[in-house]
Amino acid sequence: MTDWQPTASIATLEVRARMLRAAREYFTATRALEVETPTLSVAAVTDVHLASIASTALQQRRFLHTSPEYAMKRLLAAGCGDIWQLCRVYRDEESGRWHNPEFTLLEWYRIGMDHHALMGDVERLVTTLLPASRHSDRAERLSYRDAMQLHAGVDALDDPSAVLIARLHSAGIDVPAGLHQDRDACLDLLMSTLVGPQLGHDRLTFIFDYPASQAALARVHGRVASRFEAYLDGIELANGFHELVNAQEQRSRFQQDLRERERRGLPAVPVDEAFLAALQAGLPDCSGVALGFDRLVMCATGAKHIDEVLAFPFGRA
Repeated sequence: MTDWQPTASIATLEVRARMLRAAREYFTATRALEVETPTLSVAAVTDVHLASIASTALQQRRFLHTSPEYAMKRLLAAGCGDIWQLCRVYRDEESGRWHNPEFTLLEWYRIGMDHHALMGDVERLVTTLLPASRHSDRAERLSYRDAMQLHAGVDALDDPSAVLIARLHSAGIDVPAGLHQDRDACLDLLMSTLVGPQLGHDRLTFIFDYPASQAALARVHGRVASRFEAYLDGIELANGFHELVNAQEQRSRFQQDLRERERRGLPAVPVDEAFLAALQAGLPDCSGVALGFDRLVMCATGAKHIDEVLAFPFGRA
């Protein structure tokens, strides 16, 4: 017999609805324009850590977006000012306690703001959306290097891969042979297993200034990228950047991603030429952040699995 009932309780869905209303009220009060952008795109994400889901529409190949970022930046370049969006996004090969292939992302951009100022904006929003019982002291802020030293005992900027691997082995964590020559992958494994789970247990925690090699779409200053992540209850909630505005540099990063995808045997994907054209036309100085709304609902309700805050997760869709 088909199990048709929702996995989230009605009480949880009511909490979710209240949080949705509070988010809209917050952005209205802070003068950000709510926008909508297409779910289907001619381009896919080049990041080797993300997998786009391909589709077909009008006999043309399209990709379900993993984030509305590229389209929202086209709006920023067109002069929209501060903008925000709450939308469904899609990522293949992601399923588990914290992941559903289809999930809700809250993404917004502030003009003339760097990533440090945006952390304050994230903190105010999270405080607004969480119940009063979850409010705490001012958020903790740690550099990526300090967080790695504190919780894993390694120097994220200087220690070679061999040291990182030895630290993982000492914690009983297996490191696949394919990662031994990939220093950033070793850092990611340390963050996901030893560092991240220790963060944000008494208050919201921000980790900022990631290694320059992990800049993604953020600006780079010397050895670090102007990027942050937010953690609560050991869960990564948000990823934010002081946005890169140089079109040539962005194209170079896309091309580097494509070379790495080829090296790893991953499929080649088309880059977003419309996004690059918008950067060439001129993206204003801005910072942006994407926050996993389902995970924030988990923190608000004490849920232990993402299915508990979704009406119909992948297995029941």
